[in-house]
Amino acid sequence: MNYKPLPIGIDNFEKLITRGYYFVDKTLLVKELLDKKGDVTLFTRPRRFGKTLSLSILRYFFEDARNKKAEKVDYSGLFEGLDIMKAGEHYLSFMGKYPVINLSLKSGRQPDFEMARDSLIDEIQKEYDRHRYILNTDVLPIDKREKYESILTGKADQIEYAKALEFLSKCLEEFHGVKTVILIDEYDVPLEHAFMEGFYQEMIGFIRSLFESALKTNASLEFAVITGCLRISKESIFSGMNNLNIISILSNNFDEYFGFTDKEVYQMCEDYKVPQKYSVFKEWYNGYIFGETNVYNPWSVVEFMYDLMGSINCFPWPYWSNTSSNSIVRRLIDLADEDTKGEVESLLGGQTLVKPIHEDITYGEVYENMDNLWNFMFFTGYFRKVKVWMDEGNNYFVELTIPNQEIKYIFRRKILAWFNAKVKERDRTKLMQAVVDCDAAAMEEEITELLLETISFNDAYESFYHGFLAGVLSGMQGYIVKSNREGGSGRSDLFIYPVTRRKAAFVVEFKVAKSIRELEARAQEAIQQIRDRKYIRELNDNGYEVVHKYGIAFFGKDCLVRYEE
Repeated sequence: MNYKPLPIGIDNFEKLITRGYYFVDKTLLVKELLDKKGDVTLFTRPRRFGKTLSLSILRYFFEDARNKKAEKVDYSGLFEGLDIMKAGEHYLSFMGKYPVINLSLKSGRQPDFEMARDSLIDEIQKEYDRHRYILNTDVLPIDKREKYESILTGKADQIEYAKALEFLSKCLEEFHGVKTVILIDEYDVPLEHAFMEGFYQEMIGFIRSLFESALKTNASLEFAVITGCLRISKESIFSGMNNLNIISILSNNFDEYFGFTDKEVYQMCEDYKVPQKYSVFKEWYNGYIFGETNVYNPWSVVEFMYDLMGSINCFPWPYWSNTSSNSIVRRLIDLADEDTKGEVESLLGGQTLVKPIHEDITYGEVYENMDNLWNFMFFTGYFRKVKVWMDEGNNYFVELTIPNQEIKYIFRRKILAWFNAKVKERDRTKLMQAVVDCDAAAMEEEITELLLETISFNDAYESFYHGFLAGVLSGMQGYIVKSNREGGSGRSDLFIYPVTRRKAAFVVEFKVAKSIRELEARAQEAIQQIRDRKYIRELNDNGYEVVHKYGIAFFGKDCLVRYEE
């Protein structure tokens, strides 16, 4: 059976339609945008939730597109059969009406300011080149033609590039006779990366100049739509812009146009003949609340459906974790105190957190306190809103939870790995010496101290502790730590053996207790398992005559170690 190809990474509307990709119809975004009549609208949504495709839809709908000869190009056929075509003649009268400036700032992710600024200027030049048809007529006077060509060819001054969007919109209005629509995608990408790389203030200055001239004082602007992950009003990038309408994930407006609704995911499962997998999609990729609408992560839904077309038995995967920036989340681990670790553990246990909420934090403020970091993670897609309220002092609060299995996986794997990496930076000499000295009490004390540095969760399993202890014991000078868990070989959890066979080797077995009272019994059970299954035989056969046994039982962040010669 033939299915429509799935649009993996396709965010150009024209390409998606003309090549016959599967399309979840979001074209009524056009209608709502016209109904709301916003002058400048900023949509903030997590990465990979359809922002770029949405702007592409707007471009192909509104643009009075021209070829190099300035002849009109008709894109109305792209919308045939789609929802916007059924909205009425009033809305269709806006189709193909305006010149459009379409600019992405995502190329501003560069290692220094000069490269970032030059990359953004290059994007501006590409947009000038896309509209160079206006140079093939006599509409522009000679002075404007010369300035246009200097910007196009890279010969303009820096101040001219900072005001290049305003100038282009004036030229386009002069040619078309109507004002210009400006679409700016991923406006905050250069700012986030500039902050991480240390040229934050320079980038703020450039973006502010670009935006103020194009969006605040531009008489040739019909309307503008901007997308990004975070609202950054305090940056003064949008300083004094009273015409700015911010639509965040808390807004009830436009709430169904970014991400897939439950109905849309169910229909996709029907279209691809995998209705039995609908519950998996729901468990793994559902759970975000934008305004009052429940939505799925569209990137992960499409990726998982693509994998299902290869094998119906494939497992769901955290696709989104490999596309979003984890740099800020990594800082969570670096800044985490005991309270923060306890909060992460509560979230992994299915509980909720209450945090003060404010939408206009700056990148410079993200690291000032943990509340700001939680805010950042909420607005960038790591948490689900349970409810929002305002107290008597007009302070806003949000109740947060982990939205789905995909995000829980990210927390368990990535964040846990980062915590464990931080643990490995500590001095583990005492623990390693305790192992060699067969000092069970000292081992117990050191392991407990290290466990306090990481996170755990209610449904912890043996492999969690196995991976943790195998990691902290790695690097024992003169010893090899061999993990047997992965092979499923029926061997003990860990073998620790010296490079020279004149020294003793060690067998380690782990158990997880259901309560603190079970620790002793479970540790003894681990020792008994080593005896019963004759785990030491493999080491004896390899020339190690003396082999000691360790049985270790865990419950949360408590452990009990038992030793036997």
